[in-house]
Amino acid sequence: MLPVALPDAVREALLAPLVDHHCHGVRRDDLGRAQFELLISESRLPAPPGTTHFDTPLGAGIRRWCAPVLDLEPHVAPAVYLARREELGAAEVNRRLLRAAGIVAFLVDTGLEAPDLLTAAEMGRHGGAAAAEIVRLEQVEQDIAETADVAVDYMDSLAEELVARAVRAVGLKSVIAYRCGLDFDPSRPSRGSVIAAANRRLSDPKEPLTDPILLRHLLWTAVDVARDRGLPIQFHTGYGGADLDLSRADPAQMTGFIRALQPLGVPVVLLHCYPYHRQAAYLSGVFPHVHVDVGLALTHTAAGSARVLDELLELVPFHKQLFSSDCYGLAETCHIGALYFRRGLAEVLASRIGSGEWTAADAARVAHMIGSGNARRVYRL
Repeated sequence: MLPVALPDAVREALLAPLVDHHCHGVRRDDLGRAQFELLISESRLPAPPGTTHFDTPLGAGIRRWCAPVLDLEPHVAPAVYLARREELGAAEVNRRLLRAAGIVAFLVDTGLEAPDLLTAAEMGRHGGAAAAEIVRLEQVEQDIAETADVAVDYMDSLAEELVARAVRAVGLKSVIAYRCGLDFDPSRPSRGSVIAAANRRLSDPKEPLTDPILLRHLLWTAVDVARDRGLPIQFHTGYGGADLDLSRADPAQMTGFIRALQPLGVPVVLLHCYPYHRQAAYLSGVFPHVHVDVGLALTHTAAGSARVLDELLELVPFHKQLFSSDCYGLAETCHIGALYFRRGLAEVLASRIGSGEWTAADAARVAHMIGSGNARRVYRL
């Protein structure tokens, strides 16, 4: 599976079980081609007429690396692959692909829970791994907004629910990058401004939260909980779906907020980051509580993953980088994310060993840290 020759210790470190510190549930039902193709593109829209989402780095990676897991030859046609998937059934496909990823623990963002997605516990059972929950802040807020009667109830209930959810979680997560961008005012909003904004929110609670004041209030309420519970807070940054304004998802834009959290000791985990992974590497280097991954980027750059990892490792402290697949919907994305992480990092480590910059022992130690050790420490696993 690894594309280059490596010393045994480095190879063993790369092939060791991974902690997937950020992922979602995968679909439990059988999928037609149209549904499948929507899930291999972040656009979530069909490919233009006469084209296919299989003609992407991820699509090619699925045909190359997932096909053999389903007992097919590499590079089979999409129709053949999908027919075999249907023949095996979703449960068997999920079991094979999740286990092929070599994951020892799934940390599952449950903010996208739906009846057709596996729960965190089911992800663990299908993958033969442990599983734990990452609480999505905006989903908790949505639940509270739809049940609160007045602004004070909204504020009190939000804090209470976050405390309750944090008890059984290993981390919190925000998608504020999608809701108002990362260039938000880093200060804690005043109580009066929150009450006024909450009154407006409760007049139309079904819509996703986009009010910057309430998003900041949500974040700072979560910071208080995270500090008390010793939990990290994840932030989506960089690459994402079509409803994201990429120019406002640069993690460098939240430097003020990161700086404000430093004395509180709350770990910040910057997810995905691409194409801003160099900015993320800088932030992780200058702030002791900041950690990074490039998870989703590795899945979608696929065969180009080594270049992304190489650029991140130009500056990132090795004890600050983590692995994630950010799998969602398809078990293929878990297997592909893990596979291209291992293959990409193998190329990067081989280059450094070959040039004499690192010893084999250095490379093995870094591979273990990034693959699982750093996540065990940050999430207290």
